[in-house]
Amino acid sequence: MLEPASPRFAVGFDLDLTLADTRAAIGAVYAELAAETGVSIDVEAVVARIGPPLEVELAYWFPPSEVPAMADRYRALYPDVAIPATKPMPGAAEAVEAVRARGGRVVVVSGKNQADTERTVRFLGLEVDEVVGGLFGADKGVALRRCGAGAYVGDHTGDVDAARAAAATAVGVATGAYDAAALTAYGADVVLPDLLAFPGWLDGFGDGAGRVSLSGDGAGA
Repeated sequence: MLEPASPRFAVGFDLDLTLADTRAAIGAVYAELAAETGVSIDVEAVVARIGPPLEVELAYWFPPSEVPAMADRYRALYPDVAIPATKPMPGAAEAVEAVRARGGRVVVVSGKNQADTERTVRFLGLEVDEVVGGLFGADKGVALRRCGAGAYVGDHTGDVDAARAAAATAVGVATGAYDAAALTAYGADVVLPDLLAFPGWLDGFGDGAGRVSLSGDGAGA
């Protein structure tokens, strides 16, 4: 059952396609890379795969020896090209406020590098307590545990892995590449259509009917 009074009450959120709509933003950076390098990059394919580390995606388009340099260039372009094109996902502000209204802490843990994760959260005006970048999949679990997150909300199967690694409730949102059926099949504890449904779920989760604790004490589903 939800324990708002606990100092460990915290909820973690993924960033890309969970809190932040970065499809146009990321697509614009890859389009710029294509223009600069002359490499033909299928931006639609890139956008359809948002989630894994940058270097994984770059490896589809550049030989291994060029990936580090392309990653550096991508990150150099990102602040001016991508940040202004970023939008909040529907319900993002409301989801953050729902946690804070219960006295909880909001933690953003993202695969995006630390600087751009911070820039994105700041640009969107989201009031969060901690931001951790540069982690993907189960590697996010360490940060989530350290922050005492009892639930982790994300759009990717890697976010389910993150919640599992933290012994937290895996809350899937079907706003990215994986639909509700895929997130459920992968093992998410609960799947929401989007963050607009999150405050209602959180309200119900605190009424004694919830299956797991959000107090960060390691309880699982």
